Amino acid sequence: MARVTRRIGLSLGADICWPICYQEIMRRLELRVPVGGDTVEFDVERVRIEPYDLQTRGSYDLVIDRLTHWYHTTREWIKKSILLDDLYVLNNPWSVQSMEKQTSYCAMMRLGLPIPKTWMIPPKEYEPSDDLEVTLARYAQLFDLGDVGKQVGYPLFMKPYDGGGWRGVSRIEDEQALRDAYDTSGKFLMHLQHAVDPHDDFVRCVGLGPQTRMVRYDPSAPQHDRYTMAHDFLSDADAKTMADITLTINTFFGWDFNSCECLHTKEGWIPIDFANPCPDSQVTSLHYHFPWLIQANVRWSVFCAATQRPMLKNLDWQPYFDAAEQYDTLEERIVAYAAIARQRLDVDRFEEFCAEHLAHLDEVSDEFFASDVAKDAVAQKVTAIFPEHEVEEYTELFWGRIQKWRQQELPGRKEGSA
Repeated sequence: MARVTRRIGLSLGADICWPICYQEIMRRLELRVPVGGDTVEFDVERVRIEPYDLQTRGSYDLVIDRLTHWYHTTREWIKKSILLDDLYVLNNPWSVQSMEKQTSYCAMMRLGLPIPKTWMIPPKEYEPSDDLEVTLARYAQLFDLGDVGKQVGYPLFMKPYDGGGWRGVSRIEDEQALRDAYDTSGKFLMHLQHAVDPHDDFVRCVGLGPQTRMVRYDPSAPQHDRYTMAHDFLSDADAKTMADITLTINTFFGWDFNSCECLHTKEGWIPIDFANPCPDSQVTSLHYHFPWLIQANVRWSVFCAATQRPMLKNLDWQPYFDAAEQYDTLEERIVAYAAIARQRLDVDRFEEFCAEHLAHLDEVSDEFFASDVAKDAVAQKVTAIFPEHEVEEYTELFWGRIQKWRQQELPGRKEGSA
């Protein structure tokens, strides 16, 4: 029986806290996984940015990527490595590069999900180019912005078609506010989207591989309180619907790691924002939910690397389209889509793998998230983004929430235990 090392690379930008925690838990797990007659061990390192020969074979089996949505050098290295070296990457870089919110809305409309009425409007200003003036003079159709607003319906949101992090988002209550917002929107290519108002719940579902976590979300709160710590706020049926929608979106676009935001109304769950294939992974945002993210990352990356799970390089949408035509109701369609998603994610095999080889992850996580190393990771992230006079206060706040996670969510623990 040979000893084989699978190498996992972390492709990072400004990330501080989660890589520290991921690497330390991987070290403490001391994994030796029997696969196909071999014993598989794991080595984790941070990916460096440097020149490379296109024909030199890479050394990684899997990369957890946090850069390709904005850093082109890494994006092209990863695409090369997938094509030439059979690298598995979280997430598919071609999909991340091309599937902005506009595409995700259109795709889910095709699948019959109740996406709010959405219009795209030309930008208010343009980046100068050689043929711009003649193109606009010949073909740009004059339009009445107020008429478009009426057709979308108030209240509405103006937001970039490819945006993220609430960048450039405005809530619009009437025509004058719409005109004012458009006049200051600059070169953004904007959507106008009807607001789901009223609604009685706002949930963000994070999906990592086949794993999902439901979080009640409060966009009006400060960044560190938007992910609430609410428990048992969804019925089993609603939780399943949210998970099914999230896994459908993720597998449709080839995203291992993505988040889906839905609003709940008397008509059901309305997806409003679900092209987020590099979700916030920082303790300063996730706090209580941060350990879950680390565990989910460990499980899925170890499973994929150990079993040499093949990466789906081409997106095959036809099974979803076939299911959309086969079933009449939205409920039936969502169940059918989720069945495709779970098959693509090898859910049964994944769960068996975790039960056999990662059963000690909770124990290791419990010990780690009580350690000085974990607290220092929190402190480093807080120090990087909070003013000096708030560092101690917020380090203790986030650390206390992690301890609450240990008490409430690890098997065998009770509130107040050590």
